Amino acid sequence: MTEAEKMKQGLWYDANFDRELLKLRLAAEDLCFELNSTRPREEEKRQKILQKLIPELGENTVILSPFYTDYGSFCRIGANSFLNHNTYLMDGGGITIGHHVFIGPNCGMYTAAHPLLPEERNLGLEKASPIVIGDNCWIGADVTILPGVTIGEGTVIGAKSVVTRDIPAGVIAMGNPCRVIRPITEKDSIKK
Repeated sequence: MTEAEKMKQGLWYDANFDRELLKLRLAAEDLCFELNSTRPREEEKRQKILQKLIPELGENTVILSPFYTDYGSFCRIGANSFLNHNTYLMDGGGITIGHHVFIGPNCGMYTAAHPLLPEERNLGLEKASPIVIGDNCWIGADVTILPGVTIGEGTVIGAKSVVTRDIPAGVIAMGNPCRVIRPITEKDSIKK
C-alpha cells in the first residue's frame, strides 16, 4: 500500500519523506504561488489556475489571494462559495465545502494529526481525517477547523472559533472550543 493510499484511508502514513506525496505537494505549491502572483483583474488566468489546482471547484466560486492548499486535488468546493483572503486548506484527509458557503479571512482547515510521542512524530508520520462543511454555512474570520469535523448545513461559526468537534445544522456556534450557542430561527431575519 502506498503512503497516499494510507493517507486516503485515514491510516498513519509518511507525510514528510514519501516522494509521491512530496511531488504532489510541490505541484500544488507551485500553482498556489502562480495564483497568488496573478493580478485580481486577470480573472480568466486565475480561473484556469484554480481549475488545475482544485479540479472539483464549483461554478461562480470566488477564492481571493493569498490562498494555500497542500494538494488541492483532495478538495471539493461547491458552487457560489466565497473564500476570503488567506484561507489555508490542509487537505490530505479531504475537505468538502458545500454550495453557497462564505469563509472569512485567515481561516484554516487542518485534516492532519501527528503522533503525540516525539520519537514517533519525528518519523514524519501523520494521520488525516476529512473535514466537511455543509451548504449555506458562514465561517467567520480567523476560524480554525480541526481534523474529522463536520459542520451541518446552514450553520454560522463565529469569528476566532476553534472547531474541535462536529457542529449540527442550523445553529450559531462559537468559542474555543467551539460550542453551540443557539439555533438560527426566523427571528434572525433582517426583515423584522
